[in-house]
Amino acid sequence: MGVIGTKSAMLILREAYYGTTRFDDFARRVGITKAATSARLTELVDAGLLARRPYREPGQRVRDEYVLTEAGTDLMPVVWGMFEWGRRHLADDTRLHLTHLGCGAEATVEIRCAQGHLVPPDELGVSLRHRSGTD
Repeated sequence: MGVIGTKSAMLILREAYYGTTRFDDFARRVGITKAATSARLTELVDAGLLARRPYREPGQRVRDEYVLTEAGTDLMPVVWGMFEWGRRHLADDTRLHLTHLGCGAEATVEIRCAQGHLVPPDELGVSLRHRSGTD
């Protein structure tokens, strides 16, 4: 939460998922200052959720664009879960709807076990497992 706990960090991750890569586009689409955009992008890169990739427009200097890493992509169900929660429980946030592009049906974020069963909250257990080689 220290990295993604701000609204702007979550919105930048959402925009990166949509395909936004350029600094100015992030600032404009998220609606934050360039200083805030720079700070959030740096934090997300340092956390390993975004990666910098150099690009050059003809006649311009080399700049960085920002793309989701594997870790950033793996975080997206968390982001979508939060947006889905907002859609369901906050009266003023009904714009976002997750949709399966393949068939057009509404999509949801859910927890399934390794056997493929849907796991409702009252059947979800949490356990602490030690990493191999550590105490």
